Amino acid sequence: MNDYARLLPLAQEAVDLARDLMRTLQPGALTFKGDRDMASELDYAIERAVREHLAAKAPEIGFLGEEYGSSGDTSALTWALDPVDGTVNFIHGSPLCAISLGLIHRTHSVLGVIDLPFLGTRYHAAQGHGAYANNRRIHASGVTDLKDAVVAIGDYAVGTGASRKNTERLAITEQLTQHVQRIRMHGSAAIDLAWLAHGRIDAFIMLNNKPWDTVAGVVIAREAGALVVDIDGTHHSVDAVATVGGNDLLLPPILALVRRALAGAAT
Repeated sequence: MNDYARLLPLAQEAVDLARDLMRTLQPGALTFKGDRDMASELDYAIERAVREHLAAKAPEIGFLGEEYGSSGDTSALTWALDPVDGTVNFIHGSPLCAISLGLIHRTHSVLGVIDLPFLGTRYHAAQGHGAYANNRRIHASGVTDLKDAVVAIGDYAVGTGASRKNTERLAITEQLTQHVQRIRMHGSAAIDLAWLAHGRIDAFIMLNNKPWDTVAGVVIAREAGALVVDIDGTHHSVDAVATVGGNDLLLPPILALVRRALAGAAT
């Protein structure tokens, strides 16, 4: 088995570069990519800087970024970057935003670094080496009963098909309100997955899966002892349609709740 931890120092260097830009520069001009979907000038600047840095240091590894797409050989190993996860939070001055850099081997997450520049926390993991926050080992929550669980959910949808998608999301929210202790919407999938790993939330439900959002967080959560799966309970990969996480005892009732909600929304 490959020891992907050998690439952690390089990933950390790249995220250092991104963090410094994010902490010192303003968002700048906004580019609207669709209905209520935008990227800041800084999103693009960070992605260019990280892409160039990694291409110079490891040209054999492909790259996938949210803003500029794919480059290089993505058939085996591919970096996946969200330069500012939680752009809307960032441009509104909220500290709930992150830099997320992960590594994909074919279709699976094998390494991840997530930095929260305004909260002073960095998470990292490599397959088989555990998960860490500021270099201290972390573990996922041990909560096993829904009534004791804090569950984070992904953003409601915007753009094409938002009404149908939000019918499903609202149905899940309604089911959660009846069964869990609290619901949280942080506006950053990277933060949700990092906090799932850190035990700051007990479960996470997001009805989509974009690799730049999830690759880093999935391996961090798994290395902390959480399970992360697709909506049907199968192993999460870049091809998954959704992202659902929790510990081995909490995840089954969470999945059952989600499926019940989606079935109700479809009728």
